Amino acid sequence: MPGVKTHSRVTNLSGNEIYCLNKLALTPGNICVGNSVFALGIMGSLTAGLNILAGGEIPQVTSLIHDGRLNAINRMMMEAGASGGTGVTGVTTELVSHGSNIEFLSIGSVVHKAGATHETLTFSTSADAQELYCQVDSGFRPIQYVIGNVAYSIGLGGNIAGFLRSLGRGEVTEFSEIFDTTRHLALDRITREARQCKANAVIGINTTITPLMGAQEMLMLGTASFHPALSDYATDPVTCDMTNEELWNMVNIGYMPIRLVMGVSVYSLGIVSGIKALFKSMVRGEVNTLTTLLYEAREKALDRIQLDAKRHGADDVVGVKIHVYELGGGLIEFLAIGTAVRKMDNITTRTPALIPQAIIRDRDTFFEKPPQSGRAVALTESGKSSASATQGGPIAILIAIIMLGFYLLVFFLKHH
Repeated sequence: MPGVKTHSRVTNLSGNEIYCLNKLALTPGNICVGNSVFALGIMGSLTAGLNILAGGEIPQVTSLIHDGRLNAINRMMMEAGASGGTGVTGVTTELVSHGSNIEFLSIGSVVHKAGATHETLTFSTSADAQELYCQVDSGFRPIQYVIGNVAYSIGLGGNIAGFLRSLGRGEVTEFSEIFDTTRHLALDRITREARQCKANAVIGINTTITPLMGAQEMLMLGTASFHPALSDYATDPVTCDMTNEELWNMVNIGYMPIRLVMGVSVYSLGIVSGIKALFKSMVRGEVNTLTTLLYEAREKALDRIQLDAKRHGADDVVGVKIHVYELGGGLIEFLAIGTAVRKMDNITTRTPALIPQAIIRDRDTFFEKPPQSGRAVALTESGKSSASATQGGPIAILIAIIMLGFYLLVFFLKHH
């Protein structure tokens, strides 16, 4: 790529990370960056808008985001290759808005084999150097940074059907099915990328849900890896959302991850039950209607995660977290997510104890205080956006289409 630059003495790896690299016979290299700017275009925006109205996956947005990220990652790897490293750690991908265009930005840190003179890139990973130590000591060999994404919308049909169903108390199956299907699409796609690079596991998966272009994007990113004890999973790689430190602990006592499992349930309080709950909340005491509803919704999500684990022959599900999203209009979504594990013979870590440098978190030493009269903005809040944005996207697009039609009608009448 023209204009590729390397900074052989500049690294963003911390002292703790460099220590862990040293234990793996690796040394720090330079920062490497890759980017790509994309525009959806007028026709693409129109087609995507119609798909958003229809509901389900929006292929135009899904492919645009995937292709943009892939271009940025490939250019980052080209820059890493120019520096002669053996691998890239801590790979991240970000989206930066530039008006009607989107910039995809990928950043990583090159690592070298200690004492090597001629090197070729053999791996890339989303893990930082501390997490990489945990992966390797657990017996996993990193191969490639992989992603799986899906852009989706409830659509007008989902909104209308969901609204009608929400008049009654209980689960709103239209919303449950949309959310469940799209989440598993992202998981299937990250698994497919792992299979293509001859991996039998994807570990350290992070999941992010972000409002984008009138829809929602669910992004899963992790590291496609190989473990000798998982040879039976070559065609259906293992998936795991445990942290790398948790993974080390589980492998140390003989457990291997089998599958990232999810359970989704969307419930409605209903008009009648909602009125009862409203009156009940005016006086002191338990609101039985809400207590029962929330309990049922959680149980349904946990039942589905247990069934998912059973289908994959797991012994237990660990690290389960329940995320609750208020969708508006009396609708609440419960998402349960965790990792199904299985006890295996002759499985343990390479060393009996994890070094402290692998788990010490780096502290910030630079701080910027906001103005006293202003308000601090938490940049991480963008990753916590509620799924409720999926309902506003289709409606906003419909309003825009009506306004455009009205404008064209007025213009036509004036000139005739």
